[in-house]
Amino acid sequence: MLTTEEDPSTRADAPAPAPAPAKALPTPPKATPGRLLALVALLSAALMALHAHLPDTALHLGSLFQTLLPWTGLAVPALLALAAVRRSKLAAVAVLAPALVWATLFGPTLTDKGEGTGATDHGLTVLSHNVDEGNPDPAGTARALAGAKADVLALVELSKESTPVYERELAAAYPHHAVLGGVGLWSRYRLTAVAEVEIMPWTRAMRATAATPEGPVAVYAAHLASVRVSAAGFTTARRNEAARVLASAVRAEPAPRVVVLGDFNGTYLDRALAPVTSQLRSAQREAGNGFGFTYPAGFPVVRIDDVLVKGMTPLASWTLPATGSDHRPVAATLRF
Repeated sequence: MLTTEEDPSTRADAPAPAPAPAKALPTPPKATPGRLLALVALLSAALMALHAHLPDTALHLGSLFQTLLPWTGLAVPALLALAAVRRSKLAAVAVLAPALVWATLFGPTLTDKGEGTGATDHGLTVLSHNVDEGNPDPAGTARALAGAKADVLALVELSKESTPVYERELAAAYPHHAVLGGVGLWSRYRLTAVAEVEIMPWTRAMRATAATPEGPVAVYAAHLASVRVSAAGFTTARRNEAARVLASAVRAEPAPRVVVLGDFNGTYLDRALAPVTSQLRSAQREAGNGFGFTYPAGFPVVRIDDVLVKGMTPLASWTLPATGSDHRPVAATLRF
């Protein structure tokens, strides 16, 4: 009798075969410090390149970012140092992006574009200074300004106590002057059509015509409203409104040659000042050497004092040494 051996796997009581092990899902790459640094570098480059398009609604942070825009370049050496510490080639290469954007934005600013500093025999030299109400030495400040030998001075933040001091100290060099509220103009040439520009409820701007040997020039002295950085953000509403009113006055100005001097409490790149700056050119940007920072005087980090022109060509622009004020004076020589 033939018999066959029973296959154990066919028996009813045979154990079920073990299931095949599940395939492990691929592990996503870890966010290494090098990758994070590269991402931060690219984000920094994007913020610099798109600064004009950053939202400026809540807290006005876009305006604040543009005010401090030159200092964003500090991100480059900081990120490069971190990339070296982490020995990340990826991060080091990514740092090239913000470096190139910053160089594109500000490289031309660092070149000397003018014809030197100091008043010259050709052209009109103008000087602007926020003299500071709390200035402990207005007489010394006045003498320093007279020593610059500019043709026209615009002084803002004058006080009732300091105005007579400036009038006395500047009288010999500047036979013509006009003061309205906290702003004043001193000139070697006759001033006519002196009038307030009502940018705020109290006098913070004025306009006059300087009768220079080369022809009349409309000169404005302006002190826009102050700004503050606080928990409420960058408070700029009053300054922005003053800028719009000043811009309207400049737009309606019939004179072909216009100079606007003063403390704008904002930088030329701040979009909130575009109503003014879109009509005028910055002497420092066209003919200056470097950023020309003016505030605070002890260690300037922003240029909020400027010389803006229309119908004239800047030949040179410079920042003067500190006086007793918390701002530094700025000056420019302009060609007709």
